[in-house]
Amino acid sequence: MSTAPVVPAHVAPHPAAPSRRHGSAQAPAPTVTDPALVRRAVKAAALGNAMEWFDFGVYSYIAVTLGKVFFPSGNATAQLLSTFGAFAAAFLVRPLGGMVFGPLGDRVGRQKVLALTMIMMAAGTFAIGLIPSYATIGVGAPILLLAARLVQGFSTGGEYAGASTFIAEYAPDRRRGFLGSWLEFGTLAGYIGGAGLVTLMTALLSSDDLLSWGWRIPFLIAGPMGIIGLYLRMRLEETPAFAAEVEKAESERPKVPLREMVTGQWRALLLCVALVLVFNVTDYMLLSYMPSYLTSELGYDATHGLVVVLGVMVLMMIVQPFAGALTDRVGRRPVIAAGCAGFLLLSVPALLLIRDGGLLAVATGMGALGLLLVCFTAAMPSALPALFPTRVRYGSLSIGFNVSVSLFGGTTPLVVTALIGATGDMMMPAYYMMAAAVIGGFAVWRMAESAGRPLPGSAPSLEPGTHPANV
Repeated sequence: MSTAPVVPAHVAPHPAAPSRRHGSAQAPAPTVTDPALVRRAVKAAALGNAMEWFDFGVYSYIAVTLGKVFFPSGNATAQLLSTFGAFAAAFLVRPLGGMVFGPLGDRVGRQKVLALTMIMMAAGTFAIGLIPSYATIGVGAPILLLAARLVQGFSTGGEYAGASTFIAEYAPDRRRGFLGSWLEFGTLAGYIGGAGLVTLMTALLSSDDLLSWGWRIPFLIAGPMGIIGLYLRMRLEETPAFAAEVEKAESERPKVPLREMVTGQWRALLLCVALVLVFNVTDYMLLSYMPSYLTSELGYDATHGLVVVLGVMVLMMIVQPFAGALTDRVGRRPVIAAGCAGFLLLSVPALLLIRDGGLLAVATGMGALGLLLVCFTAAMPSALPALFPTRVRYGSLSIGFNVSVSLFGGTTPLVVTALIGATGDMMMPAYYMMAAAVIGGFAVWRMAESAGRPLPGSAPSLEPGTHPANV
């Protein structure tokens, strides 16, 4: 016996929708979105992303202290490498999380899976704040740290792809770039929250207090944040695109084989991997690695270095929504291409400014890299979901995104630290970003423009008062 079609109350076919055909099948009628519910969806998705990156920001900014807490005393570089090794290990299980949560999101719904990933992220982060130090329990400390990081990594395997899919499928076609950019606004807010808290603790606490108990505070905050995020996500309905798929199938959701999500989408997956590579290498280089680079490699004062990076992130937050709106006007491809060209041409000059060591020079170099990074943070949340059809969007995007992040993004701090140690060349961060920009530029050349167009496999999504003839 078939179930009744599931159609959210906030989405209705446009009464004047024309009959259009694709082959022999009639194209679905346009849907009209409810602005209030769209805003709620964006807030719920962005908050989860903020919590995820609050943890990553804290972990990166307090990496030197964590190395002393969880690993044997001795060589400071070895401690830092061990800390970044635990950081990178979480990214190795992200593809596994993507292969579990992505297909599940295409099967049972985006909202349910995003609620589950929120619970796991909060639990993993909270657990880190409870782990005893190496001095207390010995080798058990780094083992427990690694276990908590693996829980975080597994859960985040379904977070970004699900959140970007959720916003993209709720957003009107003509505002998808602007609304999607708030997802990365949440990322920056999480980083700023984590960095600001670490900066405040570094300034107010003595080194001994920070080492003995102060470092735990940021991780313990994840518990209340997770409860708030879970509440917001549980109040949302499924996206219009997913509801339409359920209606077509006249069931909860037909199971899509994992093989179809990979082999059936291999061109889009390759583009996704390349785009995510340039996005995440530059992202992790600037926001995760640079604080430690300023402190451990250049001998920059820790507090001043954190303040500079914090200022860069505030600048990025201010520009982010405007850049997202720009992608709706000129397209995703020109904005992403500008970012790739900028990193290719300006990475070396920017790093030379940073190495100068003066506050103004460091701020200028970091600010330039931050503004270039906005080209990716503003465009990717709307560009990546548009690579895949609704039927496999969550699953295919989860796999492609997390494979790329695991191989190239999350390993950036570890790889660059090791390259500098092996070669002694302090310009390695610039060379690494330039190589990523070349790969990203090729992907932009091969991708199709998606601005202002319906998502593949989905009906046109209109704002109230928009006539379908204008679609």
